[in-house]
Amino acid sequence: MNFENTLPFAQQEDSFDELSGFREKFHFPIINDKRVLYFTGNSLGLAPKSAKNYVNAEMDEWAKWGVEGHFEAKNPWVSYHEILTPASAELVGANESEVVCMNSLTTNLHLLFVSFYRPTKQRYKIISEAKMFPSDRYLLETQVKHHGFDPDEAIIEVSPRDGEHLIREEDILATIDEHKGELALVFFGGVNYFTGQLFDMKKLTQAAHDVGALAGFDLAHAVGNIPVKLHDWNVDFAAWCTYKYLNSSAGNVGGIFVHDKHGDNTALPRFGGWWGHNKERRFLMENTFEPMTGAEGWQLSNVPIMGMAVLKSSLDIFQEAGIENLREKSVKLTAYLEFVFNDIVDKFPDIQLEIITPKDPEKRGCQLSVKLIGTDKSFFKALTNAGVIADFREPDVVRLAPTPLYNSFEDIYQLGQTLETLLTGWQ
Repeated sequence: MNFENTLPFAQQEDSFDELSGFREKFHFPIINDKRVLYFTGNSLGLAPKSAKNYVNAEMDEWAKWGVEGHFEAKNPWVSYHEILTPASAELVGANESEVVCMNSLTTNLHLLFVSFYRPTKQRYKIISEAKMFPSDRYLLETQVKHHGFDPDEAIIEVSPRDGEHLIREEDILATIDEHKGELALVFFGGVNYFTGQLFDMKKLTQAAHDVGALAGFDLAHAVGNIPVKLHDWNVDFAAWCTYKYLNSSAGNVGGIFVHDKHGDNTALPRFGGWWGHNKERRFLMENTFEPMTGAEGWQLSNVPIMGMAVLKSSLDIFQEAGIENLREKSVKLTAYLEFVFNDIVDKFPDIQLEIITPKDPEKRGCQLSVKLIGTDKSFFKALTNAGVIADFREPDVVRLAPTPLYNSFEDIYQLGQTLETLLTGWQ
């Protein structure tokens, strides 16, 4: 469509937006007595207004029942994680048996690697993207060392070509083919945290399987951002956090996916804990671990109820809004941000700010990464002081994420006005 960088246009688009009312379900920070423009849902989502009620309900149950709340609470704590499963499975395109909420992201990935990274002398290599999130890189490094391999040999990173910011799909596929005889695992972030590039998870999974390897994904920047179809794509395993687009509070519980073809195999090696043990016999305190079928068989400990209550408050909102509806709005909202940004920056040819996220909506989620060419972090700090909350990633990238649940077209117009003011003073 034809965009306009004007307030009436932005307000008109908001009036047409059937999801605009969801904005009122969230708290916006007030900093320096001013409501901020919040564009960092890719780092920490806003607090649902309903979250406090969900947590207070469990606090009341605790006060009423004490330990008996595990069985007598309205939502019994012993099975509380199960009420999060339907919405979580819907978000990642999975069967309910393939999903469970537990632990935190990197902890979950390490647990999954126990089962899905089982290298041999012949097959031990992992292919991943260069400039992956550091925690994932540390995961890979320590996993291959644990198995006695040299990270420099075992970890194959696919990089952008010289002078480019994005990784070409054909280069990933060529790398898989090049190392096919030694490849154990293809492991990517579904959406790269730095550039916002969305990888074709279906195609990468098929390419891995074609050469006898497995495929897994870190979905931290994908879940709640884009529709995902993990079961249909035949992905082997995946994990995600819930505090970014899923708005579940800082550092809260994560989630995992294990495809049924693996989850039904209780002989698959894993680390055990009593919450992954046969739940019909869990409290018999037996000595021998008998894993449950499905993703629940990877659980270790009883669940953090208060954190899960916050997550439930957000998942209920997602259920109401619908991920496909949110994606439709997201594509348009992100395109408008791209238009407004370029419209403003084009007025200042001596100041170079470049969007390094793919232009194709099918290759990105809602995040746009802006490279600060020839400037430093002081520009980002000025943006923050002006009431725009984004985030900075070393060495020179500002990430802006117009999140469809709570960002508006007027937010983007106002961001453009702030950007123009700052650039005018920067000359």
